[in-house]
Amino acid sequence: MRNLAAGNWKMNGLVADLAQVQALAKAHPAPDCDVLLCPPATLISRMADAVAGSAVMLGGQDCHANASGAHTGDISAQMLKDAGASHVILGHSERRADHGESDAIVLAKTQAALFAGLVAIVCVGETEAQRDAGQTLDVIGAQLAGSLLAQLDCAPNDLVIAYEPVWAIGTGRTPTLEEVGAVHRFMRATLLDRFGAAAREMRLLYGGSVKPANATEIFAVPEVNGALVGGASLKADDFGPIVAALSRG
Repeated sequence: MRNLAAGNWKMNGLVADLAQVQALAKAHPAPDCDVLLCPPATLISRMADAVAGSAVMLGGQDCHANASGAHTGDISAQMLKDAGASHVILGHSERRADHGESDAIVLAKTQAALFAGLVAIVCVGETEAQRDAGQTLDVIGAQLAGSLLAQLDCAPNDLVIAYEPVWAIGTGRTPTLEEVGAVHRFMRATLLDRFGAAAREMRLLYGGSVKPANATEIFAVPEVNGALVGGASLKADDFGPIVAALSRG
C-alpha cells in the first residue's frame, strides 16, 4: 500500500495561502507516498485549480450524513466531491468535542462519504484523563466499533483510520513510540478481526504534534502507514520534510 501524508488545515487558510500549496506541489512532483491537504471548504475549489496536474489531492474536514436538505451551514459529501475533493476527515476529536458528534453520527457520515465516492478518514483517540486511567485501548476499540461499518462495503483503501490522542493534538506532546506502536497494532488486529484479510490493506495514520523533527521515527513504527498533520501542514517548508520522510519510509 502507499503511505499517506494528510494535512488538516482546520479553520486556517485564505486565498493568499494557496502559494504554500503550489510550493509544496512544485517541491514534490512525484512523491513515493500519497499527499493530501484538507483545507477549509471555502478553499477546496480554488485549491483544486492551484494543484491541477500535481500529486496533491484534496479533502474536506467534515460532511453531513445527508446528501442534501435543510441543513444550514453544513456541506454534503457530494458537494465536497463536486468542489474537487477526493477525501474527507470524519470524527475528528474537535468535532466530537465541540459539536457533540457521537460514534453513531460518525458512522452515518462515513456511510455518506463512501456512497459519494470519497475516501473516508475516520479519527479515533483518547483524552488525557482516559489515558491516565489506562483506558486507551478500550476507548479506541469502542470508537472503532461504533464509527465503522459492520461490513467492509468498499475497497480497503477507501477507509482510512487516523489515531490522534486528544492530549497530543497541538500541544507539542506525543506518545512514546512504544505507545504509538501498541495502539496501531491493536487497531490492525481489531480491523482484521472485524473485516478479515482485507483490513491488511487499510491505512492507519498517526496524528498529534507530528512535525519534521519527529516524523522519521514515527513513520518507522510498524503499522503506521502515514500521518494526519495539523499545524505543520500549513507551510510547505514544514509539511515538505514530513512528505519526504514518509516517502523514504
